[in-house]
Amino acid sequence: MLPEEVRILALMLPETVAGAHSGNPDFRVGGRVLATLWVEEARLVVRLSPDDQAALCAAEPDLFTPLDGAWGRRGWTNLDLDLCAEETLRAALLAAWRMTAPAELRAAYDRA
Repeated sequence: MLPEEVRILALMLPETVAGAHSGNPDFRVGGRVLATLWVEEARLVVRLSPDDQAALCAAEPDLFTPLDGAWGRRGWTNLDLDLCAEETLRAALLAAWRMTAPAELRAAYDRA
């Protein structure tokens, strides 16, 4: 997946906006970061629930790896974009969005 494809898919999620920190593009919902794009490294770091992180890392260990240390224990997970299919990226972004979005926004999304 290319950086522009990541951007397009991330911004399709309800109320998600593009931002940046530490020189890297990121995507936010409700003012909180759900994913950060590391363009030069061809990776996306997504914020997942512990259950989603464990499931994705077990299902696709060549694509998903937890960050080292406390960040990884909190659900932050690397996704290798060079090997990633669109369907996998969409699933990871949606899981990150669900983890990060305010409860009322998640509920409105579920009703729609």
